[in-house]
Amino acid sequence: MPVLGRLGSPAGALRILSMAIGTFLIFMALDKVGWLTDSGFLLRRLQEWRGTVRPLARWYLETVAIPGVPVLARVIPISELAAGAALILGVRVRLAAALTFLMVLNFHLAADLVFRYSYLINAYGLPILGGLLALAVNGTRLPFSASR
Repeated sequence: MPVLGRLGSPAGALRILSMAIGTFLIFMALDKVGWLTDSGFLLRRLQEWRGTVRPLARWYLETVAIPGVPVLARVIPISELAAGAALILGVRVRLAAALTFLMVLNFHLAADLVFRYSYLINAYGLPILGGLLALAVNGTRLPFSASR
């Protein structure tokens, strides 16, 4: 089957989505590389959110996220890099997409974004979560993947 034929299939469309979201994750991780040596970047962001979020998100920030900053500041960029690479290369796409879906949803819930109108029209929101969910559900045996 010609190259364009494989990319024109539903699996090919998911492969293109996988590479696009993987590239997005790589650049999101590169934007957070400073967190690896200074967790203060993440701490300041979470503290800003704490002042504007509703009670449930505030509880999460104060109980889980802010106390976990020393670990999360390292885990988040490394996870984004690893997931981005996996999605670009086509390695364990379903697993990478599922774990990344949970990570992104967690971040968006902590920021108290998910149930706001602005979230519904934001490209970081539903398009990313929807794409990751599609890959988590059916991201197997995609063309041009390093593993099947």
